[in-house]
Amino acid sequence: MFARSASRPVALLPAVLLLLLPLLSGCGYNTIPTAEEKAKAAWSEVLNQYQRRADLIPNLVETVKGYAAHEKDTLDAVVAARAKATQVTVTPATLSDPDAFKAFQENQAGLTGALSRLLAVVENYPDLKANQNFLGLQAQLEGTENRIAVARRDYIDAVREYNLTLKTFPSIVWAILWFTNNEPFENFTVAEDKLQAPKVDFGTKQGG
Repeated sequence: MFARSASRPVALLPAVLLLLLPLLSGCGYNTIPTAEEKAKAAWSEVLNQYQRRADLIPNLVETVKGYAAHEKDTLDAVVAARAKATQVTVTPATLSDPDAFKAFQENQAGLTGALSRLLAVVENYPDLKANQNFLGLQAQLEGTENRIAVARRDYIDAVREYNLTLKTFPSIVWAILWFTNNEPFENFTVAEDKLQAPKVDFGTKQGG
């Protein structure tokens, strides 16, 4: 009889939780998981755009090589930087791992710098600048760099919002009582965020 009485509250628990869910939602329970998912979605878009850039590079390098094969050091630097940037293992845990996030950020910055140097070299090759394949790659790269900038900005905003939910009232109450395993996400540093995207506007200047 005692066992039957003890099991009754357990059996009622799902019903009680269903009744409490609207109250939990209304008092901010969903704030943390909603902000977390928004930040993760923004991070996915950052990865998508960096991958898009990485996918453009082999064709870009081959096109430049056809006109400027002796720029071997510059071309090799881009290939090496791309390899380093794409070899970093990125998992959901990366967002709350300072060292892993820093490695990802530094490798992408290294690729940005290598691309900038390669594109500066192109200025010395008018025939390459007029090549239709290069012009198409130029347009794609320019669009991708713009998308990267937007994706990074959206991620920075989403992470700022999520991290605030773990520190501010009333959501901090849920962080303490319920979402105890949630950690703040890493964000792009100010210095790296302000790096200029590679200049890709190689339109031929017309005489005055």
